[in-house]
Amino acid sequence: MMKHYLEKKQTVLEHLETEINGLSPEQAAERLEKYGRNKLAEGKRKTVVQRFLEQLMDPMVIVLIAAAVISGIASEIADAVIILMVVILNSVLGVIQEGKAEKAIEALARMSSPYCRVRRNGHVMKIKSEEVVPGDIVLM
Repeated sequence: MMKHYLEKKQTVLEHLETEINGLSPEQAAERLEKYGRNKLAEGKRKTVVQRFLEQLMDPMVIVLIAAAVISGIASEIADAVIILMVVILNSVLGVIQEGKAEKAIEALARMSSPYCRVRRNGHVMKIKSEEVVPGDIVLM
């Protein structure tokens, strides 16, 4: 991989197949199609059931479930039921909080749609940062 910051300007321009005036709109569109948007891939979303099961896989929760089983075997049914109710309530609240946090992060991502200035076809343009492609001349 070329270390652009160590190279001369003309060498970098040639390597990225661009010029000092930037890409043409057609070149930018082609590269956007070829390379895709300049953003992180979104991960696969977990279902509510998967989130609930993850809550139950916490080591402390496993200890509590084991304690409930032992209480049940020892004929302490009331204790076992109370422990299991606490575990279930805790897991439900964890899933709810995780869902709220995910929605808040999505809202922040929508609100902060960053833009940047690039030179394309000799003109300075303000574009969404996700539309920056290899070969764009980004102005700092």
